[in-house]
Amino acid sequence: QVQLVESGGGLVQAGGSLRLSCAASGRTFSNFDMGWFRQAPGKEREFVAAIRWSGGTTYYADSVKGRFTISRDNAKNTVYLQMNSLKPEDTAVYYCAARSSYYSAGYARPDYYAYWGQGTQVTVSS
Repeated sequence: QVQLVESGGGLVQAGGSLRLSCAASGRTFSNFDMGWFRQAPGKEREFVAAIRWSGGTTYYADSVKGRFTISRDNAKNTVYLQMNSLKPEDTAVYYCAARSSYYSAGYARPDYYAYWGQGTQVTVSS
């Protein structure tokens, strides 16, 4: 089992920045790829960013590329999502998720992730 706890959400004006953190516990963190997803009211959960177990490879949704940065610190069992130039359409509940590093594809698919945090609300005002 892996327990994931997100933090860092809040209310920010358009153009502002937030940094989300996700602390993991329970199993060896470096055995897992990590992802961030988000879900806005009335919409499906969507992929935001992912990072491989070593931190050497990252993936981004087109909608956040160039504005968001995913990173991880395996010594601290934590993954981060730095969000800059925020837009009102970024408003959502943000979830971190973990999946086995065995997989080499499907990083954008929620069903590839076995463990999920409880989510943190991000609200961007215009």
